[in-house]
Amino acid sequence: MTDTPSSAGFGQRLRIQIDFLYNGASTQARNFRWGLLAFDGITILYFVIGSFFQSLDSQYLLEQAIGIIYLLEFCARLSISKKRLREIFHPVGLADLIVIASLLAPSLVGNLSFLRVLRSLRLLRSYRMFKNLRGQSTFVRLHEDIIFSIINLLVFIFVITAIVYVSQVGANPAIGSYVDALYFTIATLTTTGFGDITLIGTGGHLLAVLIMIFGISLFLRLIQTIFRPGKIPYECPTCGLNRHDIDAVHCKHCGQVLRITTEGSN
Repeated sequence: MTDTPSSAGFGQRLRIQIDFLYNGASTQARNFRWGLLAFDGITILYFVIGSFFQSLDSQYLLEQAIGIIYLLEFCARLSISKKRLREIFHPVGLADLIVIASLLAPSLVGNLSFLRVLRSLRLLRSYRMFKNLRGQSTFVRLHEDIIFSIINLLVFIFVITAIVYVSQVGANPAIGSYVDALYFTIATLTTTGFGDITLIGTGGHLLAVLIMIFGISLFLRLIQTIFRPGKIPYECPTCGLNRHDIDAVHCKHCGQVLRITTEGSN
C-alpha cells in the first residue's frame, strides 16, 4: 500500500461520505435526503410566492444564501457522479445552473426581473425529488402517476407563465407583474378567455397561438391523468408486473388473468 498526500486522503474520505449520504441505506442517509427534499420544497414555494413581489433587501440576502447552498449541493452531487458532463447537461442540471446564476448574478449585474422569473425552472428539480421520494415512500410508489402528472402540470404552467412575463413585461401595460402573466396563462389554458389581458406585438401573438394550439391540449391531458390515471398499481401474481391499465383483463407481460377491482364504466 502506497502513501497518499493528506489532502488527497481527505478529499477521498469526503467523497465517500458524500456518496454515503446521497446513496446510503442508513437512517442518517435517508434523513439527509428527506432534508434535501424538504429544503427544495420550501425554496420552490418561496420562489413561486416571491415572484409575485418586488425584491427587497432581506430577500436579496436570503436569495444569496440559497444560491450558495444550491451551488455547494450541486458541486457535492457532481463530485460523486460517474458521468459529470451528463450530470451538468441534463435538463435538471442545466436548470440548477440557471437558477444558481439567477441567485448569485444579481450581485454583479443587478436584480433583473427576467433572472428572478427563471427561478421557476427550479420546479424541474421536482423530477429529481420525485425520483428520490419514489425509492423512500410507499405512498409515492402507489400514486406516482398522479404525483408525476401534478409535477408536470406545475412545471408547465410556471414555465409558460415565465415566458409570457419575460416577453411582455415593460412592453405590455396589462402585464405588470408575475401574477398578471399567471392569470393570462391560466385563463388561456382553461379556455376561459376573459380577454381583459392580451399579448401584444407579433411575438406576443405568436406566443398566444402556440399556447392555444399546444398548451391547451397538453393542459387538458395532464388534468385528465391527474383525475383518471392511465395505469393503476396491481401486482401480477405470476410475473410481478405492478402497474396495469385500468381496464386490463390480462397482464401485458405474461398473459396472466387479472382481477383488478374497479368501479366499472358509466
